[in-house]
Amino acid sequence: MSLPAHDTLTADTTAILSRLGVTDLAADGDLVVRTPITGGELARLRSHSPAQVAETVTAAQDAFRQWRTVPAPVRGALVRELGELLREHKDDLGALVSIEAGKIRSEGLGEVQEMIDICDLAVGLSRQLHGLTIASERPGHRMMEQWHPLGVVGVISAFNFPVAVWSWNAALAFVCGDPVVWKPSEKTLLTALACQALIAEAARRVGAPHAISAVVLGGAEVGEALVDDPRVALLSATGSTRMGRAVAPRVAGRFGKLLLELGGNNAAIVAPSADLDLTVRGIVFSAAGTAGQRCTSLRRVIAHASIADELVARIAAAYETFPIGSPLEAGTLVGPLIDRASYESYANALDKAQANGGELLAGGSRVLAEENPDAYYVQPTLVRMPTQSEIVQAETFAPILYVMTYNDFDEALAMHNDVPQGLSSSIFTMNVREAERFLAADGSDCGIANVNIGPSGAEIGGAFGGEKDTGGGRESGSDAWKSYMRRATNTVNYSTELPLAQGVEFG
Repeated sequence: MSLPAHDTLTADTTAILSRLGVTDLAADGDLVVRTPITGGELARLRSHSPAQVAETVTAAQDAFRQWRTVPAPVRGALVRELGELLREHKDDLGALVSIEAGKIRSEGLGEVQEMIDICDLAVGLSRQLHGLTIASERPGHRMMEQWHPLGVVGVISAFNFPVAVWSWNAALAFVCGDPVVWKPSEKTLLTALACQALIAEAARRVGAPHAISAVVLGGAEVGEALVDDPRVALLSATGSTRMGRAVAPRVAGRFGKLLLELGGNNAAIVAPSADLDLTVRGIVFSAAGTAGQRCTSLRRVIAHASIADELVARIAAAYETFPIGSPLEAGTLVGPLIDRASYESYANALDKAQANGGELLAGGSRVLAEENPDAYYVQPTLVRMPTQSEIVQAETFAPILYVMTYNDFDEALAMHNDVPQGLSSSIFTMNVREAERFLAADGSDCGIANVNIGPSGAEIGGAFGGEKDTGGGRESGSDAWKSYMRRATNTVNYSTELPLAQGVEFG
């Protein structure tokens, strides 16, 4: 499969950005934006300085003082308008995601649909930000809790979901009364500018403060400015566990709130009773989709010894049929890795796996390198491992799937949980006892646990996030909105007496 001409890709990108409202690109910026499709340069942008980040936070703080007093259902109008703009520009923004992040077209469009979905959820939520009425032990008293806007929300996002993760945070933050300052990955800056143009237009239409949303561009020093600013009430950071370990103590040191979405090393247990047709489909998408560059990508299969050989043969056969190439072409299922560093990580992991006794069963090679040496396309790779060695316990952000076997279900659960990460998990079984055990307190230790479906492809209605080295944060649905607000417990005395709690007498 051939790759598109880079000049054509650049022209298409410029046209898409113009339609999305982004026209002020710097010709001499220090940030080089590249597409993983060809490895070529798309644009140059200028970094913000730490001082400019501070100015942006100041403007957001001013916007917060205004926005927090707007009734929540009225705040919901901003998000509703954003959702309508996303519907209008879905094709263009989805194409931009594919160009900049390398996702196949359906996944690029799916990411924008995820943004639309979270906007719909947040608009409804704007009328449901409710607390509790609590029984008081004192006569003539009423207790209740309220949820109030929190403050400026800082968002640091990764390249693999360049727009959806921002929307998970932003849509909830806006209806909760908070402005957002966003530092996107240096690898996906154009999609961030496009989102900022759309939310700026939505704010203009409904009369929201212009500084309700802002984007700051740059490297680690820009992120550090957000991390360390005491006016950033909540920092939501998505990325590696290494990044989370650096960020967490700094935010905690200033008593800021923190929402971390970090690494995943997701597994599927395949039981003897599993429907193998369903299982193979679930495994193949979860392991190879987005070229293995999802935090929820399937990286480990723990298969019962009685069905492991058949399962491995069927996965290997499926892997040999993948169309690999330009994500913009219809029919492509696997696009490029994001850059050279990602490819080197992939190659090093395979070397270590084979050094630890791993047997390469499918894939394992770079493709299309002669056509374009600056783009990094690899075959989804299947490796059978004798044990869950150190390389298996590490997250490699690439399409490598390790297969191991088990004999006893308790053994399978122990293997499943014996990794530092705890994001997403799955089991394929027709045995209700195994399914329920997997979901029980002594089953999967992950934030997401699925039965007869792979670990990737979460819906926005549920809270998204994980435990252990994944960071413990929760975004998107359920009650994740509470992270973006502060709780106040109120007691109202409507009697003529002043009884004290716990029977205390004073005077």
